[in-house]
Order: sequence, then structure tokens, then C-alpha cells
Amino acid sequence: MFGFDATQLGRIALTVCIVLCATILHEVAHAAVAYKLGDPTAKENGRLTLNPAAHLDPFGSVLLPILMAIAGGPIFAFAKPVPYNPNRLKHPVRDEVLVALAGPVCNLVQATMGAVAFRLCYQGLLNPGVASTPLLVACDALGTYVYLNLMLMFFNLIPLPPLDGSAIIFPLLKGEARRGYYVVQRYSMPILLAVLFLLPMVLPVSPLSIYLNATAGNLADLMLGL
Repeated sequence: MFGFDATQLGRIALTVCIVLCATILHEVAHAAVAYKLGDPTAKENGRLTLNPAAHLDPFGSVLLPILMAIAGGPIFAFAKPVPYNPNRLKHPVRDEVLVALAGPVCNLVQATMGAVAFRLCYQGLLNPGVASTPLLVACDALGTYVYLNLMLMFFNLIPLPPLDGSAIIFPLLKGEARRGYYVVQRYSMPILLAVLFLLPMVLPVSPLSIYLNATAGNLADLMLGL
């Protein structure tokens, strides 16, 4: 299939599964924080759940990461946006920021837990008499888990709607600018994807790859002790 051997296909499948897990937990974190801060909209719409069917977007959650894994470039995904009503939050301006940051923070927590498990597995490899193959597989999977969670975190922190990083500038918007933000938010994902994929075709380098390597890549190496 596409010239890949069984090992490569297995790695692609593992990568996509990790991305799906990280993305679902990312969305559940948004829903949980919104609910905690007074907005039950996500819960009412069945999104405060770990059931993948409630969150997955056929293109953004499945097809996109598969295509990016096959292409060998940075891998990210997106799920169906969690619905929320800022008017139901206790402190709308502050709480919208907290809801938006919940997803990236969840990815950072996952990456941290994965890094701790990776280091424990690596220490196990140093012990004589321990079967190395299962630990090597576990280390490889955990390293990928850390790196992909950090990529999702930093990708979502890009300050463009509808990404979570847009919450960084949202509190600065007032009146008409804020209403315009909500209008742009409805159509911004196709625009964002077009910019991310068209720019590398025009420029000699990929700005997204440079950004993710400088942020997620370097932090992953630091956390994993590489």
C-alpha cells in the first residue's frame, strides 16, 4: 500500500491512534472546564464524554492525520469544535480564555505523563536481563505520544481563529471587533488550512514545520532527555 512495508504502516496506524486519543482528550478538557465555569452547553450536546463518536470529524480527525503521516510532515488533527455559550459562563471574558486554554494544557499534561513513562521505560532498558524488545516498542510509542501531544498543543496555540490561541487576543477585542471575530470564526478553519498547505507550495520552506520543530520538537527532546 503506497509502497510502505508492514513496519511503516504500523507506525502510521500508531501515530493516527495517538493523535485521535490526544485530540479527544483535548476536546473533553474544553467541555469539562466550560461546565465547571457554569456553561453546560457541551454537556447538553453530548460532548462531555470520552466516547470518540461524539468528537471525531471524518476529515479533521481521521483522513487529515493519515494523509499527513503518509506525507511524512508535521501531524495534527482537529475534532468537531466543542459548543459553548459565553453568555452562560460566570465571568465570560476571563472564562472564555480558560476554556480555550484547557485543551492545550490537557495536551501538556499528557506529554508530561508520557515523558515520565518514557524515562521509566528507558531506565528499564539499562537493567541487564530485562527483555529489551517490549521496552523498545514502549519507548518508541511513548516518545511519539509526547511529541504529538506537544505538536497539537503548539499548533492550537497559534493565535488564529478557531484555534485556541486566538483566546490570547480575544480579551483585547471590544464591540464590533468582537462581533467580527465570531463571524470570522465560522469560516476560519478552511482559510487556516489553505494558508498552512498553500504557503509551503509557494515558499521554499514550511513556516509551520519551522514553528513546530522549534517549539514542540525542542521541548519534546528536553522532556525525553534526548
